[in-house]
Amino acid sequence: MSNKTMTRQTEAAPPAGRAGDVPWLRIVAAVVGGVLLYLSFEPIALWPLAPVGIASITLAVKGCRARRGAWLGLVAGAAFFFPALRWVTVIGWDTWFMLAPAESLFFALLGAAIAAVVRLPGWPVWAAALWVAQEQARGAFPFGGFPWARVAFSQGDTAYTAFAAVGGAALVTFLVALTGGLIALAVTLRGRALAFGVAAALALPALGAVLPRPTPTGPAVKVAVVQGNVPGRGMYFLGDEAGVVLANHANKTHELAKAVREGRMQRPDVVVWPENSTDIDPYRDPEAYKIINDAVRDIGVPVLVGAVVRADDGVHRQTRSIVWDPVTGPGASYNKQKPVPFGEFIPFRDLLMPYFDRLRLAGRDTLAGDTPGALRLGPVVVGAVNCYEIAFDGVVRGTAQESGGPLVVQTNNATWAFTGLPQQQLAMSQLRAVEHGRTVVTVATTGVSAVVEPDGRVRWQTEEFVPEVRVDTVHVGTRQTPATRFGGMQEWALTLLGLGAVAVAAVKSRRRRPAGGEAEA
Repeated sequence: MSNKTMTRQTEAAPPAGRAGDVPWLRIVAAVVGGVLLYLSFEPIALWPLAPVGIASITLAVKGCRARRGAWLGLVAGAAFFFPALRWVTVIGWDTWFMLAPAESLFFALLGAAIAAVVRLPGWPVWAAALWVAQEQARGAFPFGGFPWARVAFSQGDTAYTAFAAVGGAALVTFLVALTGGLIALAVTLRGRALAFGVAAALALPALGAVLPRPTPTGPAVKVAVVQGNVPGRGMYFLGDEAGVVLANHANKTHELAKAVREGRMQRPDVVVWPENSTDIDPYRDPEAYKIINDAVRDIGVPVLVGAVVRADDGVHRQTRSIVWDPVTGPGASYNKQKPVPFGEFIPFRDLLMPYFDRLRLAGRDTLAGDTPGALRLGPVVVGAVNCYEIAFDGVVRGTAQESGGPLVVQTNNATWAFTGLPQQQLAMSQLRAVEHGRTVVTVATTGVSAVVEPDGRVRWQTEEFVPEVRVDTVHVGTRQTPATRFGGMQEWALTLLGLGAVAVAAVKSRRRRPAGGEAEA
């Protein structure tokens, strides 16, 4: 064998102790990392495990070629998404077994990319930026994106939460991932370098713990939250009888009006019902219109009603927030901009319907709205956000930019009760409150309803499947945080930073490749 051939084989072979080491150790590290990341989310909420899980995933792929990094990323993704999205089993086990692997594919791309950039100087920064890029991709593709279970959403009220006001959810994800990268780096160091790496990893959450959070500003307004409950469970939460959900919310509003007259409760300035609080279109059904109108007149203040209505084209439907005035009736409205795929609209409907009968439960496809949910509700302009939309940076940011009042998250979690999803969604509301410096009023058909302060603290929250009415005083914030003004720019900057690092790593890899040798996968 010639010296030239031996040289090529040596350079093409994986370095000892890295890509050529015991593969099952890497698999274990990937699985452990995914599980630890899951445990950081609600309802378990062991938030310090998020950077530790990321460190484990990073160590699993560090020293690998991109192809192996992709497989290990896929393993880590499966270990994370299967438990994190277990609430999908309410729809069906087959849905769970399709959604979790599909989301894990993004972790496969992430694993391959991190495996490439860890060869660069300063790699913890580039790897952290790639976590942001991965989440941005998940929030856009396919079918409009599925940004659930982003790293930032494990940090509803933690040492990292204050950073949301500076750079939004993207910056929180970046800093948690950077901490994980620094932990991974520290593990590979010795002596003083190890101490420095540990100190650097602890510095970020320490800074976040002392960073000031937004405080309530502006005049106060009294908001009544009505959680009326539903008759059924799961996919059949509406029960067998039409109009029960509407009757529940109307009756609780009449009870509120009576309690106000008797002096047992404060008189609210506005009332908020949840998404899907009327299961009958009040524009088309005179009886539904009368039930809502009577309840609103009884309380005597504007009510934000959540309704599913027929679209103007007469074919589709829309999920709508309607301002209902006690004198003039229904007025300004907001149409949900991010309907839920396979819940509110069915992609490839004609192709899939013959094979999945339960898709018929979704009914008519929902048309997406195209304007932010800034609605004048009595003395305040609220920012209306519907359920699933709380996970989308752009929707919430656009609404916060247009409205000067509290963010009102109307949600229908009846299908997902007792699965942990309502608690995950509340953690998103906590992060959004800090991100935009606004009080967030979350109102759900079955819970969890809550009021979240601008600093992310939950003032109170309801139990699930317990009808309840609360009146609380919230502040009308008018200031905009840096995240409200520039959040989208920061997210793109971090994404491009990560992708740029991958490009640099690819160029350097090609330059290192010997003439006639094999490129890295």
